[in-house]
Amino acid sequence: MEDTINIENVVASTKLAEDFDLEMLMVNGLEGAEYNKVKFPGLVYRAEDPKAAFLIFTSGKVVCTGTKSIEKAHMAIKSLGKKLSSIGYKIDLEPEIHVQNVVASANLKINLNLNAILTAFGMENVEYEPEVFPGLVYKLEVPKVVVLVFRTGKLVITGGKCPKDCEGGL
Repeated sequence: MEDTINIENVVASTKLAEDFDLEMLMVNGLEGAEYNKVKFPGLVYRAEDPKAAFLIFTSGKVVCTGTKSIEKAHMAIKSLGKKLSSIGYKIDLEPEIHVQNVVASANLKINLNLNAILTAFGMENVEYEPEVFPGLVYKLEVPKVVVLVFRTGKLVITGGKCPKDCEGGL
């Protein structure tokens, strides 16, 4: 089963500095960054190597999303830290990084009867309202993840803090 699990997205957060002047970040070297404080309080920056998107806030906090592994999230955050340091910001180059969410997908390669699954699992941890959402929502307590189950046999596992949590959702 492990071979069928693909990590699709890792969301991690950290604090890189005491604060950021987001207007100055736009001017001083974060090429391609977007900042419109009326629409969103953070600056959006996309990096290519490793491919990731960042939300950077005035508080010095940073959210990294879009990587396909925890290791790549760490690499992306450290790379951003080095870039910010190189343009004159006092950056914590060894920040404490917290994984907020790991999203994975899997394909069981069989069609599923979601009504039968609903009956088998009971109503306590399962939601299925096909008029509202085409998938069955299965909430596990341990590991604390949510599995979206579709009749095509495709699954989306979200809420994990590590890839093993997503595997436990299967």
